[in-house]
Amino acid sequence: MAPQTSAVNSDNLFIPLVDFSLFLNGTPAERIQTAQSILHGFQTAGFIYLKNIPIASETVQETFQTSARFFTRPQAEKDTLAWTTPAANRGYVAHGREKTSTLINKEDVEKLKAQAPDLKESFEIGREGEEGHPNNWPSSDGEATVFKESMCGFFAQCKNLHVEVMRAIAVGMGLDEYFFDQYTDVGDNTLRLLHYPSVDKSVFAANKLQVRAGEHTDYGSITLLFQDDRGGLQVKSPNGTFVDATPMPGTVVVNAGDLLARWSNDTIKSTLHRVVEPKGGKEVDGKYPARYSMAYFCNPNFKSFIEAIPGTYGAGAKEPEKKYEGINSHAYLEMRLAATY
Repeated sequence: MAPQTSAVNSDNLFIPLVDFSLFLNGTPAERIQTAQSILHGFQTAGFIYLKNIPIASETVQETFQTSARFFTRPQAEKDTLAWTTPAANRGYVAHGREKTSTLINKEDVEKLKAQAPDLKESFEIGREGEEGHPNNWPSSDGEATVFKESMCGFFAQCKNLHVEVMRAIAVGMGLDEYFFDQYTDVGDNTLRLLHYPSVDKSVFAANKLQVRAGEHTDYGSITLLFQDDRGGLQVKSPNGTFVDATPMPGTVVVNAGDLLARWSNDTIKSTLHRVVEPKGGKEVDGKYPARYSMAYFCNPNFKSFIEAIPGTYGAGAKEPEKKYEGINSHAYLEMRLAATY
C-alpha cells in the first residue's frame, strides 16, 4: 500500500485523505493502491476523506444553498411535511425530535433526550418511486420545484458515488470489483439535510451533556458527509477521546456504518462520532453561528440479507467464526430508527 496523506492525525487516530480519481481513472496499479488505502482507512479509523470525487464542488455548494433556503420556510409549513415512521424515514424532523446515541431501547433514548436534546432540524429524502413511501416534498411555491429538482439530482449523483466507493472496498478486500453492485443498484438510501441553528453560548456552559448531535454510529453501509466550513464533527479515537474532523474544501467525509461492520465481520469499523461546538468557534453577540451539513446515508438494498462475507471468518481470517447472525437490511435499519425517534 502506498504512503498515505492524512486529513486527521491526532491521539492515535489517522484518517487518510484519498484521491478518488486514481480509483476511477487511474492505472490498474493506482486503482488497487487507492482501494487498499480506502479499505485500510475503514479498518483502522472507520473514516476517510475523499477528494476529486465525481460530484462538482459547484453542485455541492448549490445544493447547500437550496437546503438553507428550505429551512427558512415558516415552521408551520415545515411541520406539515413531518417525518412519520421508521419504515418510510422521510420528511421534516423538528428541533428536539431526534436523539442520536448508541442506545437501542426507546425508553433509554427518551431519558437521554430529556437531558440534552440534539440541537438540530433535518429533512429526510428517500428514493423516489418507492411504493407506499412518497417523499414529503414542499409544494407551496415555485421554489419548491427547484428544491425537488435539486435534491433529486444530488441524490442520484451520491447514489453513483456510493456504488463506486463500494467497488473500491470490494477491490481492497480482494473480492470481485462488482461484488456489491447487486446490493447497491436500487438506491435505498437517504439524503438528510441538516440545519444546526445558532445557539447561545450559555446553553453549552449550563449543560455539559449538551451537544448538537449526540455520539453515535451510523446504521447502514457507508455515509457520505458534506460539511460547511463551521466544523464541529468529532470522531472517537482508539484512546477514547473525541478528535476534530475539520472540514477540508473539496472533500467528502466517508464513514463506515454498522451494517458494513457486520458484513465485514468487524474487520471494518463503525466508529463513534458526534457534533459539538468547535473549539475556538466564532461567536456573534454571544451566539455560535448556524451550521449546515448534508449526509447521504447509504444502505444495502432493503431486500438484501446481510451476513459475514466469505473470507472475513474461518481459516486464515482474523475471526474464526461469524460474529453476527444474518439480517435483512430494511429490518435492521427500521429497528434502529424506531429507537432514535
